Amino acid sequence: MRIGLIGTGRIGAFHAGVLARHPEVESLVLADAAPVRAAEVAGALGAEAAPTVDALFDHALDAVVIASATAAHAELITRAAGAGLPAFCEKPIALDLPGTLGALRAAEQAGTELQLGFMRRFDAGYRAAREAVRSGRLGRLHTVRAVTSDPAPPPAAYLPLSGGLFKDCLVHDFDILRWVTGREVTEVYATGSDTGPAMFREAGDVDTAAAVLTLDDGTLATATATRRNGAGYDVRMELAGERDQIAVGLDDRTPLASVEPDGPDPADKPWPGFLERFAPAYEAELDAFVRLVRGEAANPCDGREALEALRIAEACERSRRERRPVRLEEIGSAG
Repeated sequence: MRIGLIGTGRIGAFHAGVLARHPEVESLVLADAAPVRAAEVAGALGAEAAPTVDALFDHALDAVVIASATAAHAELITRAAGAGLPAFCEKPIALDLPGTLGALRAAEQAGTELQLGFMRRFDAGYRAAREAVRSGRLGRLHTVRAVTSDPAPPPAAYLPLSGGLFKDCLVHDFDILRWVTGREVTEVYATGSDTGPAMFREAGDVDTAAAVLTLDDGTLATATATRRNGAGYDVRMELAGERDQIAVGLDDRTPLASVEPDGPDPADKPWPGFLERFAPAYEAELDAFVRLVRGEAANPCDGREALEALRIAEACERSRRERRPVRLEEIGSAG
């Protein structure tokens, strides 16, 4: 199998390394808006570097992996569809609904597969939580609590391009909430704080946010996120039912200290970031994509799934700005 990968920044370089080691990937062609960076990553992996993205599409490819800047995702998905190529794309498809819907239509009209990079679906803990909910182990689920805390904020120049905290970070929580519970979000009430570094206010964003989400069966969920959690990278989910309660992401590397006299000791080596915490999940999602391209497995996260997570993020942002509950039916999804 010959795969083209577009974008060789941090996550793109990681994906390139995973694909270069994959037994079913015979060759790998890399391209980047910065050709020198693509050449450096390709040289380290024994892959080929195309001088431009246009040149990459001139190769006889079996599939494309898109890890470029967010602004280019929709166009590249459309281009891959036009070339008849299945595509894996890092989230999001686009930062708005029209751009997302346009790319989805292009893939659907071409009949090509589009898999989105929501890696938490491949994490062992979240998969176990999904099974616990679906098996009835928890009984009637009544409460879900999701946490995403980054240890340090991104560069200031990234913030205006990110889409904001709900679309950039919490969108992962919104996707995994739907996937684990099997339920849809019907209403959100969200708020945020920009009392941290001035760069967040200057970008019209917040550095900390919280949302209350009501699911279609009455289950209540909270989702919180922050860009500056000095203890370390912290991603967790707690699910409470009438019979039992479980947690995802609670282990000896969770950056959470107990102040109880007999509480557990704080983590000696907390997770430094998302690549370290979710490395096995990232590898598993690309393996799933390879199997999808080979016709050996169904699509584990198609573009319509990404659309629903974006609609929740859009509803939360509207709720934050307008200071009111927002029904999901207010956020269009036709297309």
